[in-house]
Formats: sequence, C-alpha cells, structure tokens
Amino acid sequence: MPLRPDQLATWASLATLVERLPRALDAQLQESCGLTHFEFGLLYALDTAPERTLRLSTLAGYASSTLSRLSRAFTRLERRGLVRRETDAADGRFTLGILTDAGHDLVQSALPGHHQLVRELVFDTLSDTEAAQLGEMSGRIAERIDPADVWAPTP
Repeated sequence: MPLRPDQLATWASLATLVERLPRALDAQLQESCGLTHFEFGLLYALDTAPERTLRLSTLAGYASSTLSRLSRAFTRLERRGLVRRETDAADGRFTLGILTDAGHDLVQSALPGHHQLVRELVFDTLSDTEAAQLGEMSGRIAERIDPADVWAPTP
C-alpha cells in the first residue's frame, strides 16, 4: 500500500533531516576538534561514565554500533591519545575503554560549540512544547525500530 501524499511529505522531511543533521554535526566537530560526530559521541559517553570508563561492548550499545566499527574508531582515538583500552579486571573477557585527561579536555572544549550548533539547528526552530513533542515522537520511533534497545536520556 503506497503512502498517502501527506505521509510521503512527512517521510521526505524526516529522511532529509536524517541525512542533513549528521553532516552538519560532523562538519562543525571536524572543524572545531577534528572528530566525527560518532567519535565525539564515544568520547562524550566515556566522559559522563563513572571513572570515565565503560566496557567497549556497552559503549557499542550506546552508540548503536558494531564492535568492529567501534574498534576502528577507538583505534583512531587511541592514536590521538584521547582514549586507552585495558582488560576488565573484574572479568577478563571484556575490554574497557577509558577516556584520558586529553580526551576529557577535548570533550570539554568542544561542548560549547557543539551545543550552540544543536541549539541553532534544532531548538531555535521549535517552541519548548514542540521540542518536547519531537523528543517524545523520536523516542516512540526508536522504540519501534528496536524495542529491546530503548534509550532515554536524563533531562
């Protein structure tokens, strides 16, 4: 059954957003700190984790990434001295990703510009009510895609 014209218009808008937003975020982060949005997300997740440490398998889940993609990105970040890996002392089957002081400093220096771009691209175009609705709708769609992997950020 084909999409109705109104559904097709909504889908076209959403698909365009899904394509353009990552490019805009990547461009700003590449310019400001030499990272992709994916790499920045990894560093940010580590920066906000207890002791700035996560199992790589957990980090891959947060990033909706395969371990292979995560490992390649982690290698690039290691070369820059932003992260390091260690065997998990509690369970040697796991590898920990640890954010270095240099990684923390980079995240902290990149956050203001990143937040400013997100504010300009998303929140400046929406009312507070619309922003809350967007968050709720996005969460419902994400849950439909993968009900086992529901993620809700803390406000």
